[in-house]
Amino acid sequence: MSDDKNEIRSKIRENYSQVAQAESEGCCGSSGCCSGDANTQDTIQIAQNLGYSAEDLDSDFAEANQGLGCGNPKAIADLSQGEVVLDLGSGPGFDVFLAAEEVGETGKVIGVDMTPEMIEKARNKAQENEVNNVEFRLGEIEHLPVADESVDVIISNCVINLSVDKEAVFSEIYRVLKPGGRVAISDILKSNQLPEEVADDLDNYSSCITGALKRETMQKVIADNNFSDIQIKNKSNSEQIVKDWSQNVKVEDYIFSAYITAHKPKK
Repeated sequence: MSDDKNEIRSKIRENYSQVAQAESEGCCGSSGCCSGDANTQDTIQIAQNLGYSAEDLDSDFAEANQGLGCGNPKAIADLSQGEVVLDLGSGPGFDVFLAAEEVGETGKVIGVDMTPEMIEKARNKAQENEVNNVEFRLGEIEHLPVADESVDVIISNCVINLSVDKEAVFSEIYRVLKPGGRVAISDILKSNQLPEEVADDLDNYSSCITGALKRETMQKVIADNNFSDIQIKNKSNSEQIVKDWSQNVKVEDYIFSAYITAHKPKK
């Protein structure tokens, strides 16, 4: 696979731009972690497999569900009224809008995404529904456009695996979290080394396959950034979630979906 990080970023941005404009199916050009059409039965079924409830999928924000992801981070975030939440790689905003209902008018949810088309789509949805406790910011998760110690909870859904600098991501997460703040992430991890021909295909990076870290590597990255109470748990239906993500390899033999939680220590 190319070592050019800018090439990888550009490819990911291009592919998610196509998904935002409904020009692509699958995880940005393949059959991976996103679908691009909220109105299909397949996308609804994907979202149910990821852990979203019937109520979530029948909300005013159902159109923002594009089947993007590998789990439902809200299911492990334990959100409360008044909290400030940050969604890394927020896409069209589905998880942001669901979190906004949890934190209420006294709380706030910020979505950060590097794809202008996704940001525009999410902002339009917020305006249409007069949602005033959300904000969508264009930016990269390695360089968050968010103030120091201003966030209670970080959520993310199948995005950190796409980063070319995961150490920088968790450094930024630590910076923006308030002391005592927490992380509730759904993401893809690697269980076995991928075949060379799969790993060398750049499309498989933006398909949420080849950028995944091994469990112990992810644990170390998080611990090295001074987080505590780190837990990484396989999703019980991981195989069902990932099995159709590649036509070239039995991908469930190499990657799995996991929930990742951690805390920033209190001062």
